[in-house]
Amino acid sequence: MPNSVAQLEPSQFLRIPAEAVIGAAVMIALPRRPRVVLAAVSGVALAAMTVLNALDMGFQQYLGRGFNVVLDWSLFGDAESYLEDSLGRTKTLVAVAGLILLVLLLFVLLALSMIRLSNLLARHTGIATRGTLVAGVVWITCSSLGLQMSGVPLASDNTATALKAQAHLISATLKDQAEFEKVARVDAFGNTPGSQLVPDLRGKDMIFTFIESYGRSAVEDPIMAPGVDRTLDARTKALAKAGFHAKSGWLTSATYGGSSWLGHSTTMSGLWISDQQRYRTVMASDHMSLTDAFKKTGAFDTVGVMPGVQKGWPEQKWYGLDKVYNAFELGYRGPKFSWSTMPDQYTLQQYQDRVHSKKPADGKSRMSLLILTSSHTPWAPIPRMVPWNQLGDGSVFDSIEKAGHPSTYTLTDDTHTKEEYGKSVQYTVTALTEWLERYGNDNTVLVFLGDHQPNAHASGNHASRDVPVSIVAKDPKLLDKIDSWGWTDGLRPAHNAPVWKMSAFRDRFLTAYGSTPHPKKG
Repeated sequence: MPNSVAQLEPSQFLRIPAEAVIGAAVMIALPRRPRVVLAAVSGVALAAMTVLNALDMGFQQYLGRGFNVVLDWSLFGDAESYLEDSLGRTKTLVAVAGLILLVLLLFVLLALSMIRLSNLLARHTGIATRGTLVAGVVWITCSSLGLQMSGVPLASDNTATALKAQAHLISATLKDQAEFEKVARVDAFGNTPGSQLVPDLRGKDMIFTFIESYGRSAVEDPIMAPGVDRTLDARTKALAKAGFHAKSGWLTSATYGGSSWLGHSTTMSGLWISDQQRYRTVMASDHMSLTDAFKKTGAFDTVGVMPGVQKGWPEQKWYGLDKVYNAFELGYRGPKFSWSTMPDQYTLQQYQDRVHSKKPADGKSRMSLLILTSSHTPWAPIPRMVPWNQLGDGSVFDSIEKAGHPSTYTLTDDTHTKEEYGKSVQYTVTALTEWLERYGNDNTVLVFLGDHQPNAHASGNHASRDVPVSIVAKDPKLLDKIDSWGWTDGLRPAHNAPVWKMSAFRDRFLTAYGSTPHPKKG
């Protein structure tokens, strides 16, 4: 069994597995009791490898990487929550119960099947011995000659190779933990006094915004790009008419398809946070986040608006946010749109009413962190723009949600997925830039970017990990400070615009706006 959906084809199952040939030879030679025990253990091991292969398939399809047996168990809780938010509690409970039953049956039935097969070998020792010898000779011949069928080698040792890869991954994961703890203790701006952090942004209305799943595919995929590109170009012109200018480039995200918090923390920390272990390490450290840099100046109030947060969020301290508005603190009374708790347009209006329209105390400026969620998978149903003065408590979205596609619309059809994903990005970009056009002022500086590419159903099996990033401001001097970056004018980055690792953004941004490095060494 392969470990990726792309390889799931009949030719994969026509190969001769070396492990089966060796196993048959051992079974024939053993007495009854140890043979039965070995057969049962082999069946359980085969079931375990089947489950790991299936997990690899799912993780490759949705997160662009294989399953990590050390780190990824905690993600099952997030997956269940996502299903419950998208499909409802009843369907989720049925799906989870069915999955658990299927896994249990797999272990039991494969163990019983191996015992039955070992008994057959024992009852027909002569035929089994000759068959095993023939299979061994054929395997050696195919391996030596490199014989293939449809590009797939006929001689296989996939199980042994997979076990070796898992052992290497476990070792590398454990080693990475110790090494990354040392890396996280080093910070180029860790000892910089607040007075020397972002001096060129004092007095500005600073806003950092992440757009969920806003990836390079939205701008370049032949199905999605025409609509998204038209929206980006139209919104660039609308902002220019309102006096705003923009520059855009690309960042390579530390995650893909999901685990948005890894993209957020990578951007803000200047560290490559590609797994849950690294994330926990950074959240427990005093490594300075980009948002915390503004707090340390003493010149900014800091606030977060997080409609996707529905439980305690201890990360608030590391991000340096004085106040965080979660999903329950924005007064929304309308319908959920699948996973998204509320439409981004509503979130932005609430940000305006509760935060942006009010002056900070003590004459300070404000730094805001917004996480927008309407472009989150499964991209059905998706909201539509409504007149800003009709948003109210969000009830206006009832009819829009009911008229939209069910969440299952994009789960089985990649074309539907691409189309609806593209529409969701257009919606969020429109909502954000209309908000800026409507409420932005001469001091507003907006940085917005994607946290990761959408999953393979939308981006394809060989998509890059790149996401667009844009800086928008009225003050031309602020954009002049990043002129050396080579970014594209407007909201749509050119295909050949510079590509940085997402972890490079923090230090480049701090440096561009006048921060003085004072390294902190581990």
